[in-house]
Amino acid sequence: MKKKIPIGELKLGMYVNLPSAWRAHPFLRNSFTITSEKQIRKLIDHGIHHVIIDVSQGTQHDGPIRKTKEPEKDFTRDLQTVASENLKEVIADKKMPPPQRAQAIHNHSVNMMKGLWENPTGEKISEFKKTVCGVVDLVFSDNAISNQLLKITSYDYDTYIHSVNVGVLAISLAREILKKHDQHDMHALGAGFFLHDIGKVYIDEAIINKPEKLNEQEMGIMRRHPAMGFKLLNETRQISIESRLIVLQHHERDNGIGYPRKLRGEDIHIYGRICSVADVFDALVSKRPYKPQLKPFDALKLMKEEMLDHLHKEVFEQFVLLFR
Repeated sequence: MKKKIPIGELKLGMYVNLPSAWRAHPFLRNSFTITSEKQIRKLIDHGIHHVIIDVSQGTQHDGPIRKTKEPEKDFTRDLQTVASENLKEVIADKKMPPPQRAQAIHNHSVNMMKGLWENPTGEKISEFKKTVCGVVDLVFSDNAISNQLLKITSYDYDTYIHSVNVGVLAISLAREILKKHDQHDMHALGAGFFLHDIGKVYIDEAIINKPEKLNEQEMGIMRRHPAMGFKLLNETRQISIESRLIVLQHHERDNGIGYPRKLRGEDIHIYGRICSVADVFDALVSKRPYKPQLKPFDALKLMKEEMLDHLHKEVFEQFVLLFR
């Protein structure tokens, strides 16, 4: 028998059934016994207000709390590994129709990013890069999948979704701009695009997820993330120095008003310019509480009319052509 209860009434020993979509909760499994207060806290922190419990498999809602000797489990621990394996399977599955395959690739990429964000060690970044190689190769070799991925980049917003959206957009743009050159390590480049915001792991989540515009002090803290991400990737040394520049320079602007170094024009690496355009576009088409969500055409129009001096003109022109 299943019951829906408020999250405040969830107790140790209860068996919960969570929504099947991984984005909807912070655990690897959808159904399990609550064995620690930490698990309850994660549900609360994730914004979950009610849960479904199965009283036939756990403690009754109105009954006594059943003590359990089962050791505490953290089902988020292997999220990156599982998501990577699932992503590899989808990439290899050529029988799946392009729209469903693209959506599955996007979903598993988001979960892989979420798992990496928990603990971005050198080993995890290395595993992440290997899996992203498959996405890069697919974008370069399969136009149908590439086009479908572009169609779902404005689906929703959180840090993980944004990272994947920008990764897909930037890889697609790099394919057009750099296709005549063979000296670029596209695998490391793709990893750099996906990891462009990795420095945000050092920023307070209350600032990252604030449902309104940041004040000047908060913006000062947020502006640290490119340098922090660059430092992290320097220490782990899993991608090339040029690709690390993506993380450092994706908020630089051609007219010198960007950060962290206020670089201008040719001082900004081409990789940084590519990521900058993708990053700005996804920010405009994403749903946020403090701004209207723009349709892709309207976002491109705004970028052309109000932000063209911020962006490299030729890079932006190539970006527009992706949406023909």
